[in-house]
Amino acid sequence: MLADSLKYILAAEHEANQLKLIVVNRSKETIDNAITDGEKSIKLAVKRAEEELEELQKTSDRKAMEEANELASSTANRLATMRARAERRADMVAGRIFERIIDVQ
Repeated sequence: MLADSLKYILAAEHEANQLKLIVVNRSKETIDNAITDGEKSIKLAVKRAEEELEELQKTSDRKAMEEANELASSTANRLATMRARAERRADMVAGRIFERIIDVQ
């Protein structure tokens, strides 16, 4: 009877050790899978962030070009206005100078 009990206890210990090994191995697999999944998630998040940054940069560049074109157009219009005003004044001044020259003689 004692031998049977010892066999039963040893068999139970062996079974418990086997279960422990199975649990440890499954735990390691689960941890490895979690690490792999985490790395994939991080890579995906980084990729998305890079794509979003690239898109924002394109949008920013496009807006900057539009604003630069508007500013150039506005500056060209002001320059044309100033040039026209200067030409009118130059004609007016030339006319006055001409009048003074004629009046002097």
